[in-house]
Amino acid sequence: MKRRTLLKLGGVSAAILLVAGLGAGLVEPGLRQGRLSAGARQMLASVARAMLNGTLPPEPKARDAALEAMLPRFETLVKGLPVHVQAELSQLVSLLCLGAGRRLLAGLAPDWPDASVAQVQQALQSMRFSRLAPRQQIYHGLHDIVGASYFSDASTWEAMGYPGPVYI
Repeated sequence: MKRRTLLKLGGVSAAILLVAGLGAGLVEPGLRQGRLSAGARQMLASVARAMLNGTLPPEPKARDAALEAMLPRFETLVKGLPVHVQAELSQLVSLLCLGAGRRLLAGLAPDWPDASVAQVQQALQSMRFSRLAPRQQIYHGLHDIVGASYFSDASTWEAMGYPGPVYI
């Protein structure tokens, strides 16, 4: 790489980081004191609806109740993570709640609550099989934390055929 190209790349990168840093101050955090923001709740519910499709109750009211019950379990799970992981997760959720972040990271044009299950599933699959490792990591992180949050409640075990712990 030529020195001139390297300097241009460095200048553009610095400008992007400056704009992102200034814009980050205007962004609502995804998590504040371990609680999800309103936008984060919508995003997480949409992701969970797509990831857990077929596992959630088929009736709309029961499905919405199951998703709503999962959100406090998500918050409890996050509170058990190290502080630096909580901060990183909050930043990721904030980025995914922004229109530009949603489009760039997830490849999803409509806002989370407006997107269909199929659109969110397609966005998640594009992240899962992306050539870019950060997009894959985001997918796997969302997958693990949504699954852990949802299936941590005994009422969800039957859907996956888990009889519960064996008492000895």
